[in-house]
Amino acid sequence: MSEAAEPASPVALDAMGGDRAPDVVVEGAVQACRAGHGPVILVGDAEPVRAALDALGAGDLPITIEHASEVIGMAEHPGRAARTKRDSSMHVGFGLVKAGRACGFVSAGNSGAMMAVGLLTLRRIPRCERPAIAGTMPTRADPMVLLDMGANVECRASHLVQFALMGAAYAEIA
Repeated sequence: MSEAAEPASPVALDAMGGDRAPDVVVEGAVQACRAGHGPVILVGDAEPVRAALDALGAGDLPITIEHASEVIGMAEHPGRAARTKRDSSMHVGFGLVKAGRACGFVSAGNSGAMMAVGLLTLRRIPRCERPAIAGTMPTRADPMVLLDMGANVECRASHLVQFALMGAAYAEIA
């Protein structure tokens, strides 16, 4: 007898992050779920997010909405916005990860604020002085891991060493 597979843990998406949010984010979530990649939690102002879902006929997809009453804009000071906008889509999204309700959080919004809110909500692991934003770049051979993609303005040598160690560890599992 085989056991039923556990449902996948949802990914939380910042529905309010990016230049053409929420429409583009919602459309991407719908496309992903229609391709079998889900479930998804859309985080943001519930009214326009629901309207965008309805316009796409997405009622049968594994997409839920988690309301957030505030948005951190692209031009806002990251640290100040992270400290004052406690019901922002970023705070709510990282809160879902912290509570175990989502396996990850994705935002196309203010990257400095994303880093600041992530640090406030999830904290760093011991001895990690500074986190780095990571991304992968497809190449003809193996994917390449890129670190410190614009989040850190001033780095010490010890930060660069830690970035290299984090990047090497990530590359092994990516």
